[in-house]
Amino acid sequence: MKLIIQIPCYNEEKTLAIALKELPKNVKGFDEVQWLIINDGSVDDTAKVAKKCGVKHIINFTKNQGLARAFIAGLNECVRLGADVIVNTDADNQYSAKDIPRLVKPILDKKADIVIGARPISNIRHFSIMKKILQKLGSWVVRRASNTDIPDAPSGFRAMSRDAAMQLNVFNEYTYTLETIIQAGQKGMAITSIDISVNEDLRPSRLVKSIPGYIKKSVGTIVRIFAVYKPFRFFISIGAVLFLAGFAIGLRFLYFYFTSDGTGHIQSLILAGLLMGIGFQTGLIAFMAYLLAVNRRLLEDIKTLSMKERNAHGSYGKDN
Repeated sequence: MKLIIQIPCYNEEKTLAIALKELPKNVKGFDEVQWLIINDGSVDDTAKVAKKCGVKHIINFTKNQGLARAFIAGLNECVRLGADVIVNTDADNQYSAKDIPRLVKPILDKKADIVIGARPISNIRHFSIMKKILQKLGSWVVRRASNTDIPDAPSGFRAMSRDAAMQLNVFNEYTYTLETIIQAGQKGMAITSIDISVNEDLRPSRLVKSIPGYIKKSVGTIVRIFAVYKPFRFFISIGAVLFLAGFAIGLRFLYFYFTSDGTGHIQSLILAGLLMGIGFQTGLIAFMAYLLAVNRRLLEDIKTLSMKERNAHGSYGKDN
């Protein structure tokens, strides 16, 4: 059994050595533990620090592509290297590496495909009140969209089986955390969480550069999640609201039409027609979006089967 611990990095020369020093070199249940660094276009000495600390596997992006793409690139490389279980953690040493054996245990016991480390968000002093609220809101959205019960969906400290890693895809360039849980829930994977501890903050968050910007990106991510993974419900809800609003305005026009001399309020009639028309068209979009979602899932299944076939024929699992 092989465990690979991956760390996406962007300009982490000051904190990476601290994080790597805490990582275990041996974990119960595994014959081999390896580390993988995804150097996401860093312009500092992140790669040199990784090599100096003994990291053998390093992916180097020539340009910064974002956390989500770095995460998926890491998973693909871990699969290629023959990992049976993959752990993802951060380069800023936010998560306690001592929890890794507990994080992978449900996978080793065949009780879960993915395990998420749940932080004590309410007790983290360097998290602002707004960030705590948005973290909890994001987790609530994920629970609704994925039919899972993960208390800390934005947590990047997670373990997953090889099979689970091959099934995950990320369309959002901002972050992978919410989207991958929703995919896991919709694909019927067994996903659970464990309580973990966190270390002191070594640097400001890269994802939360400002509260207004974080709110904007978080809201945008949540909207896209519903549009991509619950397309029928998303668009039919919008269409229903517009259609009913137009219908109500139309009833108002009819009321005044029959209770007065039949003149005036023509603006209400025009607005009612527009809203009902847009609502009906949005309803049609809901059906089209549903069909596109089905097609996307089929393509994801084809990709997963292709990866498994290449793995069975030896294309994966060999360290070139």
